[in-house]
Amino acid sequence: MPEKPEAPGTPEPKTRTLDARSLRGLAHPLRIRLLGALRQDGPATASQLAQRFGESSGATSYHLRQLAAHGFVEDAPGHGKGRERWWKSAHDGTVFDEQLIHDEDPATRGAADLFLHEIATLHAQEMNAWLGSAHAWSQEWRRSSDISDFALRLTPEQSLDLIHRMHDLINSYRDAPQDGTTETVRFHVHAFPRRSSRDSGSRHRGSSSE
Repeated sequence: MPEKPEAPGTPEPKTRTLDARSLRGLAHPLRIRLLGALRQDGPATASQLAQRFGESSGATSYHLRQLAAHGFVEDAPGHGKGRERWWKSAHDGTVFDEQLIHDEDPATRGAADLFLHEIATLHAQEMNAWLGSAHAWSQEWRRSSDISDFALRLTPEQSLDLIHRMHDLINSYRDAPQDGTTETVRFHVHAFPRRSSRDSGSRHRGSSSE
């Protein structure tokens, strides 16, 4: 989730960059899931979200108010006919500042670790849910899904450039024409360095011989 300058002509989602305070306000498993549900599925009430996640409406209501206090969600007027409060996400996405991992405050570092691990868990759950339901989708949609991984030899600068190019390409489809065949498609982008066991072994043998 690296920040980047806005590319001319590329539609950009409305995002919220986390700082130490807002990160601590968001870094709770249920809050992360509530915010994700509002972003992906649109406005909802605390009761609807409670039923979805197997929580009490009191718990979801409390965590929604905490999200609102930190500016992540807001009222969604015009939804529903009763007195129940409807909520919507205030942004399309969240940008994680890598410096939070190195913050001098242990509470902030702990919140960063929880946030990133929860996001990774949600990605894995989404993928497993797709695999479990793929048989119910048409052959066209199954052919249009993808589970791929690649390994490239890159410098940090090259890796960051590639990430930005991928983000730009994905965002360029935000204004694509829609018709009756359109569905919400989730794209997970993971990029991280990895040392091979051979490289690790070489370094270990070298240090042991000193």
